Amino acid sequence: MENEKYIRAKKRVKEIKDFYTHLAVFLVVMIIIIGINLITFATDGANSSGWNFRFLYPFGFWGFAVIMHGLNVFVFGKNTLWEQRKIKEVMKQMDDK
Repeated sequence: MENEKYIRAKKRVKEIKDFYTHLAVFLVVMIIIIGINLITFATDGANSSGWNFRFLYPFGFWGFAVIMHGLNVFVFGKNTLWEQRKIKEVMKQMDDK
């Protein structure tokens, strides 16, 4: 029983760590993209038609993925205890038959 708790806790910590890694990579890449956009706008100011909003596409899609990842880890991931209880309940019902 104690080993099972340890395995679940270790899995949960890995899920949280993976989310924070995903978030950090997202933020670093977005800062780089915004920096490139600012440098391009500053050096090409007179010839440019203005701020380049194409960087919003990866920001939007990847940002949505990061939000969904966070929801999965912090909101829906909490249901794993419920799932464990339900699995034990179903296994018990199967044994009783």
